[in-house]
Amino acid sequence: MNPWQQQKPLMVLAPMYDVTDTAFRQIIAKYSKPQSPAAFFTEFVSVEGLASSAGQKLEQMLWFDPAIERPIIAQLFGATPSLFERAARRMVELGFDGIDINMGCPDCTIMKQGSCSALIDNPKLVHEIIAATKAGAGELPVSVKTRIGTNRIVTEKWITYLLQTQPAAITVHGRTAKEMSKVPCHWDEIGKAVAVAKGSGVLIVGNGDVVSLADAREKVKRYGVDGIMLGRAIFGNPWLFAEHEPSIEEKLRVCIEHTRLFEKYFVKGARALKEHNWPPKNFAVMKKHYKAYVNGFDGAKELRIRLMDQESADGVVREIERFMA
Repeated sequence: MNPWQQQKPLMVLAPMYDVTDTAFRQIIAKYSKPQSPAAFFTEFVSVEGLASSAGQKLEQMLWFDPAIERPIIAQLFGATPSLFERAARRMVELGFDGIDINMGCPDCTIMKQGSCSALIDNPKLVHEIIAATKAGAGELPVSVKTRIGTNRIVTEKWITYLLQTQPAAITVHGRTAKEMSKVPCHWDEIGKAVAVAKGSGVLIVGNGDVVSLADAREKVKRYGVDGIMLGRAIFGNPWLFAEHEPSIEEKLRVCIEHTRLFEKYFVKGARALKEHNWPPKNFAVMKKHYKAYVNGFDGAKELRIRLMDQESADGVVREIERFMA
């Protein structure tokens, strides 16, 4: 299924490092029904890393359940065109529905490598990377997630250049790399991207500070985007796409379910790790989720503090069940 050829507006789940792993995506798929995201994205994975001796271990970040997480798009980053082509061929083998190139991460360390947001200032390399990715992707659609500049806003110039490479879609985060997430999203600039792309056949998806599906629909109407990418609003709220207001008990039960799934896939001794020779993840990865699931009700702070001290799913279950009792 081509994720970009579905009914519009497209509501998609943002890729987030150490967040949108298979456990989290499966929870979202289950509790988003009847209207799941139009597309799921993996965490971003380095093409240079995939080509290195650590490549097999990095594929852990690309793990997905094809029966649950569809359509799914692999997000890649890097600065070497030939390795993008090589990685794209591997994504075809792994069964992905699309490939997205990260040109938006503002992390300074990654930008110093010439990757992600740094590519905004290197259009020649961008052209080579997109062409190479398309060559490796075959029939899979190739899209781009980007920002509106590095140190200054260059929306119209940058989007005009990207359109020349004809990606299937461009997701525009309405801030510069320098601004990170420290200022309100410039939705007027996303509107400019829509105007520039009109008639090109390339979809424009808006991203930044969207708090709900109602907010997403309002922004579609106001700015004319073909879809919305939702990120931080999903934390602690896998019902976001279903527009369901969960009870405290529902949130805590799903918190347990999410933890069990994380342990199933990523904790030492998990079958998937043994089969693929993957390293275990640190259980602390789950703690950012506890901050989101456990808030806004009496006793939340105390329970959250206790959950932060746990090192296993059993410990989390024990504390939550004690609280609910």
